[in-house]
Amino acid sequence: GQVLELLRGVQRGSEDRKQSLGRLRWALQNEETQQKFVRMDGSIRTLTGLFTSSLADLQLEAARCLHELSHSSVPTVAEACLPVTSYLLTYLSGHSLEFTELCLYTLGNLVVESEAVRKQLLPQGIIPVLASCIQSPHEAVLEGVGYVLSQLLQAKEAPRDIIPLVLDSVLPQHMLRLVCSGLKAGMGVAVEFAWCLHYIVCGHKDNMVLLALGAVPALTSLLLDLASEIPQDAPEGLELLVCPVLRCLSNLLAQTDCQGQGQDGRLLIALFLILQCFLQQHPFLVQECLWLLNNLTADDAFLCSTLLSLDLLPALLQLLTCSQMATVLVLTVLCNIAEKGPFQCQQLLCQPLLPRLLPLLALPNPEAVGQCLELLHLLFLHCPEAAADFTRHGGHQALEQHQSTPELQERAQALLDMVRQPPGA
Repeated sequence: GQVLELLRGVQRGSEDRKQSLGRLRWALQNEETQQKFVRMDGSIRTLTGLFTSSLADLQLEAARCLHELSHSSVPTVAEACLPVTSYLLTYLSGHSLEFTELCLYTLGNLVVESEAVRKQLLPQGIIPVLASCIQSPHEAVLEGVGYVLSQLLQAKEAPRDIIPLVLDSVLPQHMLRLVCSGLKAGMGVAVEFAWCLHYIVCGHKDNMVLLALGAVPALTSLLLDLASEIPQDAPEGLELLVCPVLRCLSNLLAQTDCQGQGQDGRLLIALFLILQCFLQQHPFLVQECLWLLNNLTADDAFLCSTLLSLDLLPALLQLLTCSQMATVLVLTVLCNIAEKGPFQCQQLLCQPLLPRLLPLLALPNPEAVGQCLELLHLLFLHCPEAAADFTRHGGHQALEQHQSTPELQERAQALLDMVRQPPGA
């Protein structure tokens, strides 16, 4: 009854219509009320009428009511708002900042809950509209645009229906610009668009558009900037920006043939600075950094040598026991280095590496043990004297315990054969 009362108050057109709208907005914060409201005859039509009225204060109050409705996690409520989407888009070039912002967040919320809403917004031109909004000078508007875009780009149909439209627009160049102006555009803005770029890179196999815009050098220099600022005063929430930037760079380097695009030795130093800074508070970033380090060193002799010559190996080895995932990734990076030949293996062995590998062979984690066996194989292959050294440290027994593990026994056996061979055989 109360909801009907509120709707009547709003429909009546009396003096206190604005107050009635205010009361309705408070009531619509309740999930049950939202559902009752959209089921009432003429409720959305009335709200749309006020939302499109020429009285700015009524318009704003109606926008606030729609915003409350958009928070519903019930798809039928989002779908009841379908008649309003074209107006929401039209008003994005709105007269007041607060009004534009409300329209953006209402759209973003509706997009999350309903595929029907997303299907309707694409032909209504949401991508070109966002492409013009992203050129706004206002931080609040930019953050709202980032929110809507990140919701669109996470939709299940995004790779097929949404990402190609985004890539055909001016959005990518502005997204990249706002991410790379980092903290100058505002942290919230940079974070939203960094995740947007991440969703594009992950949802799209051919990232020629981003590569042509210089995404790899741009994101690299952003990481260098951030790393240089870190030790003094890392702003609150910096890890939320660093994470998607690391992922974008990692995936761009992995997906496409960017030979030489990531060949900047300073990036290795930046990564280790970031690692040191976030190790304690945000350990999840360790694996993000190590993923990127793996993709940088995988087929790159230059960066493997640089890592060694910059004396970053001790810092890398410190991460060996940081977490299960870190163990596997550090071992993978060490394999990347060892693959490059005898000289690199010798340098690895100079850091007493073998004693550190022994305890890893006893881990209950087959992936880590497998990677460890792979590394030993490369070391013994390029530096046969390492095999004898390994035996002296009791490596024989460590290998024998894996002779009965189905997925590891062949590799363990092959290593035992190498260990048993006299040097120079």
